[in-house]
Amino acid sequence: MSRYWHGGVPGLRPGDLVRPHPPAVVDGCPICLARANGESYRDEHGQVVDPPTGRPDRVYITTDREYARFYASKVWLGDLYVVEPDGELEPSTEDPFPTWTCETARVVSVYSRAVRLTPRQRRTLWNRWSRADMAAALEALGDGR
Repeated sequence: MSRYWHGGVPGLRPGDLVRPHPPAVVDGCPICLARANGESYRDEHGQVVDPPTGRPDRVYITTDREYARFYASKVWLGDLYVVEPDGELEPSTEDPFPTWTCETARVVSVYSRAVRLTPRQRRTLWNRWSRADMAAALEALGDGR
C-alpha cells in the first residue's frame, strides 16, 4: 500500500477532508492573479512561472513526501499531511513526480506544521525537478512528440 502526501492549507486534523479550493491570491502578485484566472504567467524571458492547476476541481496527492513538502511551503504556514484518497484516483500528467488527483482526501496524520523549506531543501528539490523535467523531455523526443 502506498503512502500518500498532501501539502497545503494549515490547521487540518486527522479525519478532516482536504477539498479542492480556488488558488490563493496575494494582493499585487501577478503570478497569483494569472493562476486565479486560469492563465500562465510568463517572466521577462517568456518562461512560464507556476502554471495554473489543470484540475481545480480535484485534490492533488503524491507518494513523494518532499514534493508535497514544497506545496505545503507555498501556503502561508502550510502543513504537510499523510492522506488517504477518497474517490477514484486519476494519474496527473502535470508533474514530473508521481501525482494523482481525487475528489477529496482524508487526513490520516499531520507530518509537519508550518512548513518552510531550508535553502538546502530548495536546492535539492530544484535539482530533482530539473532532472525529472529533462527526463520527461527526452522521453517525449524519443516518442516522436
